[in-house]
Amino acid sequence: MALVCVQNAGRSQMAAAFAERERDRRDAGDQIEIVSGGTRPADHVHGVVVEAMREVDIDLGDREPREVTPEELQSVDLVITMGCSASDVCPATWNGENRDWDLDDPHGRPLAEVRGIRDEIEERVGALFDEQLSALAATE
Repeated sequence: MALVCVQNAGRSQMAAAFAERERDRRDAGDQIEIVSGGTRPADHVHGVVVEAMREVDIDLGDREPREVTPEELQSVDLVITMGCSASDVCPATWNGENRDWDLDDPHGRPLAEVRGIRDEIEERVGALFDEQLSALAATE
């Protein structure tokens, strides 16, 4: 799965961190690949996002936004954008499914609002893992 936004400095960073945690908790490292990136990466992860994630024991302080490549997008079955349509965010095409989670951008928002965005992302990631692992189990 690819978790994509424009800057890769907020929503997609939170989603990737929660996805990595879920993958570890569910021992699904050999079943689910996680890619995160942006089309126009920022210089750093937004400070308010780092702060909000520290509250749930996830440290994003050492992460750097990165560009997602067309090759990465073509190698995954599912691309999730974080609140911008896939055509606006990802000019590349991919073979799999795409979804947009329509999340507010945390950049420039107060910590209380970012907490709400963070919590929604955490819920969506958990539900996504339930769905993906159930689908994988059905094909075995």
